[in-house]
Amino acid sequence: MQMTEDGLIYSFTLVYAPEALSGTPVVRTGDAVVGIECHYARRADVSSDALRPTWIPYAATKIAEELLVFSLQLMTDDWQFERPSNQYFLGDLIHIEAVVMQYMHVPLRVFVDSCVATTAPDVNSVPSYTFIDNHGCMVDAKITGSDSRFLNRIQDDKLQFQLEAFRFQQDSGLIYITCFLKATAASSPTDAEHKACSFSPNGWTAADRDDQVCGCCDSGCALEWEGEASLSLVVKENPLAG
Repeated sequence: MQMTEDGLIYSFTLVYAPEALSGTPVVRTGDAVVGIECHYARRADVSSDALRPTWIPYAATKIAEELLVFSLQLMTDDWQFERPSNQYFLGDLIHIEAVVMQYMHVPLRVFVDSCVATTAPDVNSVPSYTFIDNHGCMVDAKITGSDSRFLNRIQDDKLQFQLEAFRFQQDSGLIYITCFLKATAASSPTDAEHKACSFSPNGWTAADRDDQVCGCCDSGCALEWEGEASLSLVVKENPLAG
């Protein structure tokens, strides 16, 4: 503690040592030591109206060695469970859920930046078909007139979308889907680079209900924490009716 002519300075060190996640030997954040000084004026007005802190945690400082974990999985038609099979028929709706794991991060909102379908695990292989592009625009519906779309978001750390099943011409029907996912602080507003937009005859609409951010889906949209997730599925022709 120090005292000057006009103020009182209180200094201390804040030490953060993360504990392993419950039931595992794994930690997701690094150690941190921060020196803190609090400055108090020695001359001030006195009032009986005490301060009322908001208790909102300070979350603007980026944590070193940040690690985000993303997942992408096939879901049942009611979105309640992971789908046990990866086989679909042409015309089926494929329900896909993207998730960012919260752990001890500030609250996060996940986005699907782009998705590409290929016939091999290599995302750069040929043939390929990009069905989500331009920072979260579901272009498949506009290109093919399909029912592919994002669902309205109900949880920040999850984003659900449906893709109408298809196959590549002259191919077995095995399809690999690779999506690039990213996350922002849930408190941050959506914008042209962080959005989930669906196309319909009435235009583009946003899963986060801010349709203005979709205005660049027909042109070009000018990365936060980013990761890649992939899955594979089989699309078959509809069986002949008996």
